[in-house]
Order: sequence, then structure tokens, then C-alpha cells
Amino acid sequence: MSDFDRNVAARGGFADRAAAVDAGLRTYMLRVYNYMGAAVALTGVVSWLCFQNAVVTNEAGAITGLTAFGQLILGGYTPIVLMLATLGLVFFISFRINTLQYSTALGLFMLYAALLGAALTSIFVVYTGASITRVFFISATSFGALSLWGYTTQRDLSGMGSFLIMGLFGLILASLVNLIWPSGALAFAISVIGVGIFAGLTAYDTQRIKEMYDSMDDDGTMGRKAVMGALSLYLDFINLFLMMLRLVGDRR
Repeated sequence: MSDFDRNVAARGGFADRAAAVDAGLRTYMLRVYNYMGAAVALTGVVSWLCFQNAVVTNEAGAITGLTAFGQLILGGYTPIVLMLATLGLVFFISFRINTLQYSTALGLFMLYAALLGAALTSIFVVYTGASITRVFFISATSFGALSLWGYTTQRDLSGMGSFLIMGLFGLILASLVNLIWPSGALAFAISVIGVGIFAGLTAYDTQRIKEMYDSMDDDGTMGRKAVMGALSLYLDFINLFLMMLRLVGDRR
């Protein structure tokens, strides 16, 4: 319904219906962005709190050691368990979204954001707080501009989206290879290409989420669509941020 021809509607005496669709679409997209923003904020808060309780610092703020909690969350198998748990939640939400209650889907999304925040505690150990803040605002500004373009453009981005999704699978494969056989050059290439892929996916997903809107949906269906849309944009933003942090972040 998002592509409803408003000019035809006006000529045919359906201007009120077109206005209702526009208002409903704005409300729906605002809901998506609110959920996505809340999840990003939750991830950041959890990650920062975990970091504060994980490290021991001196008067200059330099990390001198890890607390018992830090050894638990940053060492051993915990990082792997957290990443597997978050990956499992994403797949569960994606595959069961049509059978979940809207409130359950939203709760699982927020649980995922919190777990990912704990999993990302290590970025505060590796990178300086100032560079994380700087890269976050750069990423947020870029994300906002790309999402706005995806929302307003009249160009069909579905072809670009198919290409980007194939590129994403290639990126995952390259990341696995670099995990087994570490290479600085490959890591740099992955980060550069990753920024391009997630920048493009931000615009593509925004357009796709917009086109999912249907004014005839009931509140439960609309809520589930908003949760899935927020999850897609959340993943685009987090990955864009991490790729940019690897490129321009200042290490401790």
C-alpha cells in the first residue's frame, strides 16, 4: 500500500484515503525507527556497563587488569556462547515472526540487543572511548542519510539489494577465512567492503520496510512488521558501525 498513487487517488475522489495512507505509513515508519533506536541505546548501555565492571584502571584511565566479571565475560568460551546465543535469537525471531505475539517478538528483540551489548564489551577494551563516540556519530549520520534516501527515492532498489545480499554472503565467508588464517590485508579489505555493503543495505532495507506497509493490517501484524523492520535496520547500523570502527577507530 505504500506505493498507492496519490495523484490518481486525488483525481478519483480518494484524496482522503491517500492522506490516511500517508499518515499511517509515517506512523508505521516512526514505530520502526523508535524500536531500532531503543535497541541501539540498550546495546550501548549494556556494553558500557559490562565494560565498567570488567576492567581495573589506574588514575590515568589506562586498563591495568580484569575483574572476576571481566575474566568471565571476556575470557574462555563466554564470547563464543554470547555470539551463538545472539545468532540463534536472530534466526528464531526471523523464522517464527508470523507465529509470535507482537509483544513477545519485541521482547525477544530487546533481549537480543542486550545480549549483543554484552558480547560487544570487548570493543571498549580494544578502542578508546573517544574514537568509539566519534565513529558512532559518523555512523549514525551516515545511516540517517542513507535511510532517508532509501525512504524517499523513486528508484527501485530491489536489484541492488540482491547484489548486496550476495556480497554479504561473500563477506561472511571471507571473515571465516580470516578467522582461520588471519591476514591484516584481508581484514582491511573486509572492513572497506563491509562499509559499502551495509551502507547499501541500509537504503535497500528502508525501502523494503516501507513497501511492507499495508493500511489493512491489524495491530498485531503491523507490530510484527515493525519489529522485523527495526531488527533489519538495527543489524545494518551495528555492522556499519563495527566496520567503520575497525577502519578508523583508535586502539588503546
